[in-house]
Amino acid sequence: MQDDLRPFMPEQAIAHIATLLNHDKLSVKVKKERKTRHGDYKRLPNGHHQITVNSNLNAYRFLITLIHEIAHFEAYKNYGRVIKPHGIEWKRTFQHLMLPFINPEIFPLELLPLLAKHFKNPKASSDTDVNLAYALKQYDEPNDKTYIFEVPKGTNFKLYNGRVFKKGEKRVKRYECLEIKTGKLYLFNPNAEVEIIAANAEVS
Repeated sequence: MQDDLRPFMPEQAIAHIATLLNHDKLSVKVKKERKTRHGDYKRLPNGHHQITVNSNLNAYRFLITLIHEIAHFEAYKNYGRVIKPHGIEWKRTFQHLMLPFINPEIFPLELLPLLAKHFKNPKASSDTDVNLAYALKQYDEPNDKTYIFEVPKGTNFKLYNGRVFKKGEKRVKRYECLEIKTGKLYLFNPNAEVEIIAANAEVS
């Protein structure tokens, strides 16, 4: 059974997406927000294939995530299970599937050069592309999350699991942050989403 995807993506993308999903053993489910991933793909024990995508994504991120997962299905169908999940076969498939969508009828003009650059060598997650992730975030519904690179040095912040850190120095590309409870140092990607803790808030 296929969930209705039309409310979640740009209208101009719907017809082409329907063509990509026209496979009797492939289904797509829209899920509630999952903190650790935007979507996933898996082959089911009965030989069918299932894609899931989070419902809380903005239309452009939802579309990119959906095509990312369709690329996993197509790569499996064409190359089998021995390939790496985000290896060259998946990259080429993702590039090929994404190309028709990178146009101003579907994405805002300001996103097009960032998408073109990203898809020269797509990564396992678009979140690792700081510029693209930040640009996509501008289309999110307002929320209390911010990126690490926007957090002032010395400010406390927390993750979705409640762990609290203090932002420190930047090391090349990532930021050194101190976990308050354990005193251990961790490195964060610049575009990791966190919640800033107010200066007068109690931290345990």
